[in-house]
Amino acid sequence: MLENLFFPENVAVIGASRQPGKVGHDILANLVKDGFAGDIIPVNPAGGTLFDLKVYPSLREYPGTVDQAIVAVPKPHVLSTVKDALAKGARNVIMITAGFKETGSEGAELEAELTDLCRRNGARLVGPNCLGLLNTGNRLNSSFAGSLPRTGRIGVFSQSGALCTSILDLAEGRNLGLSKLISIGNKADINENHMLEYFAGDPDTDVIVGYLENIVAGDSFIKTATDTCSIKPVIILKSGTSKAGQKAAASHTGVLAGADTAYGAAFKRSGVIRADTFEALFDYATALSMQPLPKGDRVLIITNAGGPGTMAADAVEHAGMTVAELETNTATSLREKLPAAASVGNPVDVLGDAPPERYADALLAAQSDDSVDAVIVILTPQAMTDPRETARRIARSIDGSKPVLASFMGGKEVLPGRQELTAASLPDYESPERAVAALKVMYQYATWKNRPPRVVTRFRVNRRRASRIIGRNISNGIFQLNESKAKKILDAYGFNILPGRLITSAEEAMEYARGIGFPVAMKIVSQDIVHKSDMGGVKLHLATVQQVRDAFDLMMMRILQQVPNARIEGVYLEKMADPGLEIILGMSRDPQFGPMLMFGLGGIFVEVMKDVTFHLAPITQEEAIQMLKSTRSYGILEGKRGQKGVDIPAIATGLQRISQLTTDFPQITELDINPFIVGDIGTDPVVADARITLARPLENKRG
Repeated sequence: MLENLFFPENVAVIGASRQPGKVGHDILANLVKDGFAGDIIPVNPAGGTLFDLKVYPSLREYPGTVDQAIVAVPKPHVLSTVKDALAKGARNVIMITAGFKETGSEGAELEAELTDLCRRNGARLVGPNCLGLLNTGNRLNSSFAGSLPRTGRIGVFSQSGALCTSILDLAEGRNLGLSKLISIGNKADINENHMLEYFAGDPDTDVIVGYLENIVAGDSFIKTATDTCSIKPVIILKSGTSKAGQKAAASHTGVLAGADTAYGAAFKRSGVIRADTFEALFDYATALSMQPLPKGDRVLIITNAGGPGTMAADAVEHAGMTVAELETNTATSLREKLPAAASVGNPVDVLGDAPPERYADALLAAQSDDSVDAVIVILTPQAMTDPRETARRIARSIDGSKPVLASFMGGKEVLPGRQELTAASLPDYESPERAVAALKVMYQYATWKNRPPRVVTRFRVNRRRASRIIGRNISNGIFQLNESKAKKILDAYGFNILPGRLITSAEEAMEYARGIGFPVAMKIVSQDIVHKSDMGGVKLHLATVQQVRDAFDLMMMRILQQVPNARIEGVYLEKMADPGLEIILGMSRDPQFGPMLMFGLGGIFVEVMKDVTFHLAPITQEEAIQMLKSTRSYGILEGKRGQKGVDIPAIATGLQRISQLTTDFPQITELDINPFIVGDIGTDPVVADARITLARPLENKRG
């Protein structure tokens, strides 16, 4: 059905106006001037002719059937107009008219009625509140944008019609061809999932670009995006990244999981390349549509100036890639061809007086070197530089075996060279950093495509026991589970829980401490006290019976002074864990994408630096390891500067167990293990403290 959307046999423009500047006039004008070969059917109550085409006062008077109906009439006439189009057999309706759910409940009701009408009649609906669509392959411009762009291999979908016009203008400026473009507007029917699926199978499209403000269905998006990215790259600019609307959260994980975190996790899981800016969107699309993917991360830099070469080398390292080392025979060959003053290290400095041939020699050598995976060519305007001819020689020297990106730095002087690069479909960037950023996403996408198959481990657990605890607390109206209850659930899922229990008197505490052995820890248990340590509700390293009694009495006195109305259940007394590295594991359930797992080091790393990482459940062992590696503090886990490392696979296993638990029980909305104490390789990490939040009956439950 979507194939017919881009390849209709005829198009009816309902609301075709005689007044230039009106949407209905401009759509009709675009269809005519851009050369759509099918029949064009203008509809306007005034009748007559327009662009030498007969204008029908009503679509009912058209004698044949209609394939595509473009509706650009005032909102009060929308339903009757669509009914006329459906009666004529329209298979797709493009609703340009605005004023639907974006305006409130009344508009939302009309949009729902319109969508239902189309679906009952087997038609697809684009919009409402959209710009239209275009297809360069058959000269179809069913939009009120400007002229058709040149034919290319990039397919575009956008939730914003205004952004579509900016995309068209930018593509023209960069000599970048498009295959198809569609504005999906309010997404009443056709949404991002449909477009990903369509473009994945479109033989005219190699790279998919999208702009989204929200995602309709998280689960299906991840599946569709993963399938699509396995075939061709998808680059998405997602707006709405502020914290507005973030729900109040009781856990560290919930607080740190901002409104946009789930989208980033979903994109990472599914292989989508995320562009943070409009500029980056087409920086990435340009590189991916014009150059092959790199086979590795080793980058060679060719430059005619030392400073920009150093800038590029810095950017490569900061991007997590490698500044390549040339093979000995390559370096020897370059020394023979380049002046004695030239540098044949990396960057390869061909000197400020470099003629075009010198660039070509360096590029040919780089492409033949097996230790180089990608090349960045930098040119700055020196007095003797010929940017135009250099660009031509670079373009002729590319053999297609490795990605080559250029950065012709400057303005008027290098403009002729940049124009030649654009004409030769060679990616060119105004700065080395932008070229490196584009190369980085190419490498990341290539790595994602070559990832091993996802194998999610299922551990042997006591699911029935956890289910009883969760069900009993929900039945009793308890949704914030204290440490004792949370640890019972975690124990059922294989976490190492040290001996401990809820205590209600000093005498009981003393007796229990003797039984489990010293030292012990004591923590207040109250649903009214979230941050126990701030209230003096945590005592550690209690080594004698007297210390246990004193700690219990003092804790109760101080808590009642500070929080006199707190409902105190007692204290949780447990065996102290052996020393180790304190980390935080957690989960916050996103209403769209489900459980988001979190990892971070404790203390300053999470409180001040916010050095945490998220991933969607379910998670594999490899994905869990990559989570840890993505933090700035990963070196602490490995052990640096004489410090011992910790059991990294054990942390990954902990994340996988949380993944299984929170996937099994959608009633869990937030979970924190803080701290999770990890020791040497081969030791069993310990859950020192934990908190679980359950969904209230009316809350949305997603797995």
